[in-house]
Amino acid sequence: MKPVGVGLIGCGKISGIYSENLRRFSHLEPVGCAALRPESAEAHRDTYGYPAAYTVDELLARPEVEIVLNLTNPAAHAEVTLKALTAGKWVYSEKPLGTTREQTAKILQAATGLGVGCAPDTFLGAGYQTARKLLDEGGIGRPTSFTAHMLSSGPEGWHPNPAYLYREGAGPLWDMGPYYLTALIHLLGPVKRVAAMASKAFDRREITTGTLVGKSFPVEVPTHHVGLLEFYSGAIGALTMSFDVSGGTSHPCMEIHGTKGTLILPDPNFFDGPVMLRGPQQNTFSEIPLVPGFTGNLRGLGLADMAAALRLGRKHRSGLELALHVVDILEALVESAHTRNFIETAGSCERPEPLTRDDMPYFRA
Repeated sequence: MKPVGVGLIGCGKISGIYSENLRRFSHLEPVGCAALRPESAEAHRDTYGYPAAYTVDELLARPEVEIVLNLTNPAAHAEVTLKALTAGKWVYSEKPLGTTREQTAKILQAATGLGVGCAPDTFLGAGYQTARKLLDEGGIGRPTSFTAHMLSSGPEGWHPNPAYLYREGAGPLWDMGPYYLTALIHLLGPVKRVAAMASKAFDRREITTGTLVGKSFPVEVPTHHVGLLEFYSGAIGALTMSFDVSGGTSHPCMEIHGTKGTLILPDPNFFDGPVMLRGPQQNTFSEIPLVPGFTGNLRGLGLADMAAALRLGRKHRSGLELALHVVDILEALVESAHTRNFIETAGSCERPEPLTRDDMPYFRA
């Protein structure tokens, strides 16, 4: 397979692991990197061995760039994606695809004849592929309910400059919600309607790590969200996304309950982790061996699947339809918390196909 040229836009904190992983797929060819600050792109070029550093416009003009990897600030995701599509490029974006339905509608319109993909791709890892296989084989019978919890004290304890994660388009719901929602859609299918409530524990936060220790910043969005989700499959459950849990938690990140058993699932922010099963006649949970697949921090796996789809003329798994549905659910949760009403989702999507190592022979283990 002829390698697919990839151009990176956005050289912030998350870009390092993506650039490392580009080298692990023989069908991906890094062409260059770009950022709003030229010195940032140049430093990234030198660190990760890109052939060149460009301005955004220069990178988009390069004919050898077939896919743009959009790792900009979440507030800029939609703008950069639209600009790349206008330049005739396929785009793979970090999550979320956009922060409003209006933004994603423009992306859908601009994507005619082009491919758009979006993180998270962690559901393609061995952990959630194992859970998918077990569910598809009827391992817990018919899924009826679930719980999903992301309970933390916030990113100011590990992120060197976390203020943007407390602005519009971020907060725990938009920052971490896509991991959980994407994993749930992969396992249970699309969401039909939601109900939600939201709150905020603090008006200001203080950074506790890095060079900005002690600096405070305003909190502009809710930091604790509780939602009820009803899936078209009939499963219902609760989703909690919080930066307001200071004392830790013993809750599993996710459980799925069925007519014949219960699954405990790993953190959907990662590609692997233990999958635990308990049947109706069992007193304890047993760990299920992971299917042969992808483990470790493989951010960019969805990009690799997309590049293969470009060459082979097939659908890719972290696709536009899935990303649009995730944004739709997030918007519905925000609207419900504001109005205190049940909100029907505006659309639907198909469950992505499972992914095995056989589907990705281009991977360098």
